[in-house]
Amino acid sequence: MTQPALEVRETELPGVLVVTPRVFRDERGFFLESFNEAAFGDAGLPSRFVQDNHSRSAKGVLRGLHYQLRHPQGKLVRVIRGRIFDVAADIRRGSPTFGKWVGVTLDDREMSALWIPPGFAHGFCALSDDVDVTYKCTDFYAPSDERGVLWNDPLLHIDWPVKNPIVNAKDQSYPPLQSDSADLPGMPR
Repeated sequence: MTQPALEVRETELPGVLVVTPRVFRDERGFFLESFNEAAFGDAGLPSRFVQDNHSRSAKGVLRGLHYQLRHPQGKLVRVIRGRIFDVAADIRRGSPTFGKWVGVTLDDREMSALWIPPGFAHGFCALSDDVDVTYKCTDFYAPSDERGVLWNDPLLHIDWPVKNPIVNAKDQSYPPLQSDSADLPGMPR
């Protein structure tokens, strides 16, 4: 019997999934399929992505919590160098898990990815030096549609593993989460 190309594990938030590829290792290094349209489709994951992004962060950098309102992006987040604490927060108005978050450590050893569905806010903090993160997106980046939630929002109360993170001015200026805000995504129909 053939091993599946990838393993999909549910998290505490419905729809947010840890995706672990099959990795072939030997004395030369390793090989893996970071994306395979058929395998993703067979696993019930999205198989259409329109944009790939790559960021590099120094240790202690915190990016997020970001989302787009009218052009929500599903994101498949993977670390290709280093280690991060990756967070998905449910900010969808009317969701039974509104205000809940899940955090997963991703690194270049296990090579898992985190699938974050559209409608969730996303952020991460770098836990090692020179972290490279790539993420595939289901919709294009739309600067005029970019929104965010304050990274240390008291309602979310995310337990970031970095005590004094390096956060840019834009991410510091996002508002706290409010369930009645018109600037939040709704549940999919």
